[in-house]
Amino acid sequence: MLLLGCAAAVIAGFFTAACPRLPAFGTDHHPYGDRAVAAALAHHTANVVSSVNFDLRALDTLGEETILFVTVLGSTLLLRLARDERKAPPRSERALPTTRLFGAVLLPVALVVGVYVVAHGQLTPGGGFQGGVVLATALHLAYLAADYRVLERVRPLAALDVTDALAAVSFTALGLAGLAAGGAFLENVLPFGAFNQITSGGLVPLFNVAVGVEVGSGLIVLLAHFLDQAVEITEPDGHPSPEGRPRRRSGSAPQEDEN
Repeated sequence: MLLLGCAAAVIAGFFTAACPRLPAFGTDHHPYGDRAVAAALAHHTANVVSSVNFDLRALDTLGEETILFVTVLGSTLLLRLARDERKAPPRSERALPTTRLFGAVLLPVALVVGVYVVAHGQLTPGGGFQGGVVLATALHLAYLAADYRVLERVRPLAALDVTDALAAVSFTALGLAGLAAGGAFLENVLPFGAFNQITSGGLVPLFNVAVGVEVGSGLIVLLAHFLDQAVEITEPDGHPSPEGRPRRRSGSAPQEDEN
């Protein structure tokens, strides 16, 4: 609490010093916005938000990506199989025919939309974060429309663990490319291309892809550990869970108490 109080006092001092210099509320004078739009146009990035996230303030985005990676890593350690737990094969769960049809039709569409959002992040609203969430959500339609065993077959966790780490490292590697080219860390050093084209924006499209892959892989791995706890991992027979009742054994829907 002492460290928290000291840090809060320092941050409060900076905020207090900064607030009097802010533009008046309701004014048409927006110095930061004007500079951000001008910088985005200069780097041929049609989507100004992506220009801010992956060009002007790419260091902040690197921090956010690292937070997600550490979250997935921490959940993997905390939710690992305990000594008094074991894995039981999940039971097959029946879904309504309409739910199966909905999932079968929507899953490929959602995957295509996720790829599109990531690939066009420098041109249209969206980007790596949003597209990665769409991709992770699309894959879990297999769980909602079928059952957990189908999700396990289309979800290569070992490969996704490696992909998550490589995507997180690639963002930093792209930042080091700026230093290697004689600029600054995370500096946009690639050719900017033609405005409003998919190859425009220099490094922005590559940053979008790195974040999209990292977010999509990370969320799938994160949800996998929570789903394993609810569906596959059980405690010894006759031993109640911490909530005072046996843990649900498997499936996408709650089961009746077996004991």
